[in-house]
Amino acid sequence: MTTKGYHKRACALVLLKHVKNPILLAREMLIRGQIDGSGGDNGGGSGDPAGGSGGAQGHVCIGGETAERLAKEWGLEMVDEKYFWTRKRWEEHLRGLDRERNEGSMDYHGNPAVCHKKGWDGEEYLPQGTVGAVALDQDGTICVATSTGGLTNKLPTRIGDTPTIGAGFWAEQWEEIPPPLSPSWNACFAPHSLLQAIKNARSILGDCLPRYEMESYDQITADDPDSDPPKQIHALALSGTGNGDSFLKLCAARTAGAMVRFSSMIPQRTLASAANQIAGPGGELQQSAEERWGNGEGEGGLIGIELVGGEGQVVWDFNCGGLFRCWGDNQGRVHVGVFRESEIVH
Repeated sequence: MTTKGYHKRACALVLLKHVKNPILLAREMLIRGQIDGSGGDNGGGSGDPAGGSGGAQGHVCIGGETAERLAKEWGLEMVDEKYFWTRKRWEEHLRGLDRERNEGSMDYHGNPAVCHKKGWDGEEYLPQGTVGAVALDQDGTICVATSTGGLTNKLPTRIGDTPTIGAGFWAEQWEEIPPPLSPSWNACFAPHSLLQAIKNARSILGDCLPRYEMESYDQITADDPDSDPPKQIHALALSGTGNGDSFLKLCAARTAGAMVRFSSMIPQRTLASAANQIAGPGGELQQSAEERWGNGEGEGGLIGIELVGGEGQVVWDFNCGGLFRCWGDNQGRVHVGVFRESEIVH
């Protein structure tokens, strides 16, 4: 998903079995979304977005055989299912099954559940298998991509937050009047016709109106008294990982973005504070688990970038034992971290 530059802005893919690099297929959908058309046999290949089978119509989420057919037509690399099999992942699957049998735990529907221990446990840790990336380019465009193999021991056809627009990832931008918004600043850009109407009303009604001093609001300093206030670009993108069903219920990534966009006049409402309120300790994700907190439900984290007035800021937060993360700063240094209080800088 991208903040600007493409008609679709967002693409999602589910239930893939043979596409070697699903993110490359999502990229093709994004690029080809500029083109009308639903398919065909004259595929132009991944290097020819203007030719071939078009842009999968206007769809932003497709899956299964249709998605894989388009991948073939567009020249993406396809592999046998055994390509994705690894012994490590298979052993994790067996460990999860064994834990269910030994502990006999039940979920809140009365079904056997995988038991998770809250916090970090090197022996019992089962990775979520999710990788997310957020990038800001020199033109101020932010792009986010998230991919996963899915929850260990999930039910067949279960779809989580990672390929769900707004739940596992989100990106958007808008224009806003930069704060602070003081009365005197705002008055500088009040339409001249409005100020004149107020003056006329005072001269006609005289003492019938309260005598507020209007002089301080009549200082038109802009070159064009009818011009709009200057605006700045505000953009953000987020990627999440954790208990996908919790992210789905909250539409977590989009909710964090909306908290910033629709309360942008509150100076302290940054993407960092929104990520903390959603994914930080005691945040909305944790609260959504209610009495089930501690068994894996509600656990997770968010990474993201916020761009305000041309300045980018990396953000992250999580409510679990750790969040694997890596990011580069403006000085070319690389920051690597897992736990909350420690990062390695190269």
